[in-house]
Amino acid sequence: MKNIIAELQWRGLVHDIMPGTEEQLLKEMTTTYIGFDPTSDSLHIGSLVPIILLVHLEKFGHKPIALVGGATGMIGDPSGKSDERNLLDETTLNHNVAGIKRVLSRFLDFNSKETNAPILVNNYDWMKTFTFIDFAREVGKRITVNYMMAKDSVKKRLSGEGEGMSFTEFTYQLIQGYDFYHLHKHYNCLLQMGGSDQWGNITTGTELVRRMNPEGAKAFAMTCPLITKADGSKFGKSEGGNIWLDADKTSVYKFYQFWLNTTDVDAEKYIKIFTFLDEATVNALIAAHQAEPHLRLLQRKLAEEVTTFVHAKEALDKAIQASNILFGNATSDD
Repeated sequence: MKNIIAELQWRGLVHDIMPGTEEQLLKEMTTTYIGFDPTSDSLHIGSLVPIILLVHLEKFGHKPIALVGGATGMIGDPSGKSDERNLLDETTLNHNVAGIKRVLSRFLDFNSKETNAPILVNNYDWMKTFTFIDFAREVGKRITVNYMMAKDSVKKRLSGEGEGMSFTEFTYQLIQGYDFYHLHKHYNCLLQMGGSDQWGNITTGTELVRRMNPEGAKAFAMTCPLITKADGSKFGKSEGGNIWLDADKTSVYKFYQFWLNTTDVDAEKYIKIFTFLDEATVNALIAAHQAEPHLRLLQRKLAEEVTTFVHAKEALDKAIQASNILFGNATSDD
């Protein structure tokens, strides 16, 4: 196997990694999952990193699983949140799950016949028949409250101002942990990936896999950094709100312009994270950009690559035409 961890490291996509993960990925095709909670009926560019991670996994010969959290979405992940989330009703949740499945299907071919073909699952399918008593006995018994309380996502909520944390959100890490156990059992899934704010939830999953299986069960964890802007402002938002991956929520023109307007510092970072260009090409682009920064070569290439990946080449061409018209560089054909 080619070394996917080395690839992800030069791209700046590795934050925390459990010992043995790299060795496992070098040894054999490894089934790996990332979860997406259905808080909306689409995904915005904050979700591009986990999508790109799944695509890298497939390119390197590993088997990716995209999990849509129909069950965990009913609870709400407390990680990185200072307040309790509002619970979604079932109709909204089902609508959101369908929307996220549709978005993910644009990037991963779930109908592929390859050995490492991607898989799409919904954790509601195995949680809907799990009774509370069974969950308390089979899962709750394996992890101590002391272990759960030590997680940053819990500690911050308990020590911060506000109303603290409900039992509902406190159980989230166990439910997500059980997902890992279920995928380990039914798909031989050995690795979970996610954003750095998910480290606590993911490591709870690795513990459950070990404690609910015979001695010697293997489970690994890796997180990527949460993407930020150089000035400290939140990545993925513009004056109009989130930058979405659906053209009916964020036009292709606006999507293209978002990347085109990236600062020089951020463009150097984003060209590694959000494109599949190889290291030599990226280094040459950065050098060319630094020699003539006024040409904004880096931003143009970044905008072209990401827009093509998300919306296809035809949509990119139209966005460039629209930009030319609006900024006075158009031909009469445009």
